[in-house]
Amino acid sequence: MYSPKYTITNKILRFIGRIEAAKEVIENAPLVPSFEKQFRSDAFVRTVHHGTHIEGNDLSLLQTKKILEGESIVARHRDIQEVINYRNVVELLDELAFKRGGYEVSMLLDIHKLTVDKLVPEQEAGVFRRVQVVIKNEETGDVILRPPAFVEVPHLIEDLIEWLNSDGAKDIHPVILAGVVHYFLVAAHPFVEGNGRTARAFSTLVLIKSGYDIKKFFSLEEHFDADPFVYYQALSLVDKQSPSINDRDLTTWLEYFTEVVAIELEKVKEKVRRISLDTRLKLKVGEQIALTERQVRLVEYISDTGGAGMRELRRVLDMVSEDTILRDLRVLLEKGIIKKEGSTKAARYVIAKK
Repeated sequence: MYSPKYTITNKILRFIGRIEAAKEVIENAPLVPSFEKQFRSDAFVRTVHHGTHIEGNDLSLLQTKKILEGESIVARHRDIQEVINYRNVVELLDELAFKRGGYEVSMLLDIHKLTVDKLVPEQEAGVFRRVQVVIKNEETGDVILRPPAFVEVPHLIEDLIEWLNSDGAKDIHPVILAGVVHYFLVAAHPFVEGNGRTARAFSTLVLIKSGYDIKKFFSLEEHFDADPFVYYQALSLVDKQSPSINDRDLTTWLEYFTEVVAIELEKVKEKVRRISLDTRLKLKVGEQIALTERQVRLVEYISDTGGAGMRELRRVLDMVSEDTILRDLRVLLEKGIIKKEGSTKAARYVIAKK
């Protein structure tokens, strides 16, 4: 059975803390159904687009969106097929996640089969590779990675699945679990083609199955695609340690992976908080309210903490003067968004009741 090697560093702990804080805000934000639907739809499009774009697909985000909405576009057949396939993969993840029981090798094979549908010979879709492969730098021709021999692949994957279903794996934080799976599948390179997309999809399955779908508001693929050099470098640093996957220390990769999840969830958190705040304010006064960035930050802080005095608010907006903060507070008081409790320097500002 596979037994991953890694150390829980302060970096990983810090990123996990940020992930948990963002998850809490996102999952408990009082968003109206239309906003939730839009968030999921946007994340779905970005996941499909960036999940294929990082592998060389030339379609733009807009073209991807049109395909997913059933519109016809003029583009390479292969690019269109990759988008259709990855859409089907993302939809399959929900079905697999709610399947009773643990993980199965067949889940990985099903994901791969959809990933490469009509892109490779039928006998290679959803089937472990039967040839030896090497990964080369397209520009220099240098060998970047020598994946395990094809005869080892079925045993490696069986060991991974056995570990995923073990009691020990159940005690591991889901994001770390997904990170380990992500690296292992990329390094094992179990298929002739479609390994990256399959690995990222299966690691997402691990998150969903572990209760970390986080309303499906986020797209890790977007982050990987934004800086693929750093993504591949993080994988490569671990690859170089040893010829054997089992002997490699995944710590640096997990530091990178947990940071990616933290960054992406914090982006969603800020967007959710802003929309949630706008909705609450509109309900409070009966109309949409235009606030400056500073005023929004003040309202968010007062709302999150239950109330704040001038000393705390000066730390929130440490780049402006106290007079500027007072002017912003007067605007919020006049609009009935906040109220002042006390009249001395120890006065506190709280969110006004509806």
